[in-house]
Amino acid sequence: MSVCGEAVGAGSLPSELVVHIFSFLAAPDRLRASAACSHWRECLFYPALWPRLRLSLRVSPAERPRLEFLMRKCGWFVRELRVQFAADNYPTGGGGAAAGEGAAVAGDGEAPPPLSPRWLDLLRTYLELVLCVLSSVRNNRNLQKLSLFGDISILQQHGSISNTYLGKVDPDGKKIKQIQQLFEEILGNSRQLKWLSCGLMLQIVTPTSLSSLSNPIANTMEHLSLLDNHIPGNTTLITAVELERFVNLRSLALDFCDFTAEMARVLADSNHVPLHRLSLLVHSVSIMHKSLDNMPKDENWQALTRNSTNLRVYIMAFDVKSDDMLRILKPSIPLERIHFDSYVTCVSGAVVDLISRQYDKFLTHFILMNDVVDMSAFPDLSDNRNEDPLVLLAWRCTRLSLLAVHGYTVWAHNLIAIARLRGSDLKVLEVTEESIEFDQGELADQDVDPVHNFIEQVSLGLGRPWHAVMDIELLSVFTEPTRHFYREMQSFSEGI
Repeated sequence: MSVCGEAVGAGSLPSELVVHIFSFLAAPDRLRASAACSHWRECLFYPALWPRLRLSLRVSPAERPRLEFLMRKCGWFVRELRVQFAADNYPTGGGGAAAGEGAAVAGDGEAPPPLSPRWLDLLRTYLELVLCVLSSVRNNRNLQKLSLFGDISILQQHGSISNTYLGKVDPDGKKIKQIQQLFEEILGNSRQLKWLSCGLMLQIVTPTSLSSLSNPIANTMEHLSLLDNHIPGNTTLITAVELERFVNLRSLALDFCDFTAEMARVLADSNHVPLHRLSLLVHSVSIMHKSLDNMPKDENWQALTRNSTNLRVYIMAFDVKSDDMLRILKPSIPLERIHFDSYVTCVSGAVVDLISRQYDKFLTHFILMNDVVDMSAFPDLSDNRNEDPLVLLAWRCTRLSLLAVHGYTVWAHNLIAIARLRGSDLKVLEVTEESIEFDQGELADQDVDPVHNFIEQVSLGLGRPWHAVMDIELLSVFTEPTRHFYREMQSFSEGI
């Protein structure tokens, strides 16, 4: 192409036109296109092209140069920032067991087990990456959504990370204090923040963090997630009094032990807009250090749902005893999703039966996960019962669209019944191959291949081809339960 006899190349295009072209490209394509010339590289980080930045970071020193570059370019203007810190492979040995390996909690007076040198390096790198992110957005007044998730600290929930270990990588707690101060600066400087989410970040939130938010920002906040309480004792990250400032809150995610009857009363007040989404994380360690005595009673749930008629609740339970679950599951909770994840304590048939009877009008997602070592002894919920609780769940809960089971015995004929009861409305049915059992009558029939017949019958019931889950590693719902819960909680809240 030529204008007035002169050649015009890509580098001669006006910046406004280059930015307009970039706006039609996905982020990876923009990066590739910016390699065309120095002029295009200058246009790459125009603020309008990067309203949101979503990063999934390996906790590795190799990530730091890329992170520093992106945060230096975008941190000062980005409107939505989501960062996930994740260890690729949890180092094991010397007390550094992965969450899925059921790390033991040290009892009172016991010395914590030593962490491997690799874990100490990982913790040190994690702190550096968090500091890089927070220092880059400390003065960003355009920030509207801030979401931080660090599944590295799931080990702390199992008692494997303590101040002893942090002291080895952060003498005198200087980096932790700097992280907490930077977080408070971000909140204090915010002028447009409407979404704040912190999940399993290592000691980033303190009981005084939210006081940094000005009243106008607190009054306009729409989503608040504080699944971050690693503070020992009964200290909570938000009180009912503090919650009174958040009058426009539409979505809330908390540790269940922090969601008290008084909080339910605050949210039920007519001064607050109706709450649409409530996500609660129930953890055995939290129950052990805190108490269920202050949890909302059924009348509190009734008052809350009167003010918030469209409220839906999402619960994830880690290794919670069935007796505690029977106390937690009040009849008036509008429970839409529940996710059980167990390494020590198994869910009882009585709990599943209660869920199917109380939440038949609301329940859409039911996940049952048991990560036991002995695969020859999966618990059988239908044992000594006339009807299998999972079949009753499928029968009673007419809105059920997702059912996932691993580590519990599911009889082939019951799975066929579930498929027939829910049909094509059951959008997701994930059952691991090792969880499925056949009775002797099915195996004794020499004329029919029981496995082929079983798959065919389930497929017919669902109205689509179906197979059992062969490789559990492909499903994050089973292998990365905390990350899955956090990701689902985000989409659950955004789907208002």
